[in-house]
Amino acid sequence: MSAKFFLDTNIFIYSFEGKSSNKARAALQLIRQAIEKRTGVVSYQVVQEFFHVALRRFSRPMTLSEAEQYLATTFRPLLVVNSSLSLYTEALQMVNRFKLPWYDALIVASAIASQCDVLYSEDLQHGQQFGKLRISNPFLP
Repeated sequence: MSAKFFLDTNIFIYSFEGKSSNKARAALQLIRQAIEKRTGVVSYQVVQEFFHVALRRFSRPMTLSEAEQYLATTFRPLLVVNSSLSLYTEALQMVNRFKLPWYDALIVASAIASQCDVLYSEDLQHGQQFGKLRISNPFLP
């Protein structure tokens, strides 16, 4: 069985860049693996951030119908981490301990809470460790 991994919001956003984009290809491969092998995880924060961008900022914003379809087919099998008091508490401790911005701390805390080995993101330092959680930027050459 493959190790569990957490996908940050930027992975989903880049998957819509177009087939000629290296970032889009890497993002689509990670999303496909996450769903097919059932090893990928996201939190409600990722879903919220993605739809904020997809519905307003994409060059061709998603329609509500497209958003509902994406929610059902892509996010539903990955959505594992719910908001909770303990998650917020852990994120606040990470803000203090590691000097992370709030939303980054919340992503890291969510990945740890879901017992992931890797957090795929370009927003954090590649190779950084938080206990057994390792940050990996999938867009580096």
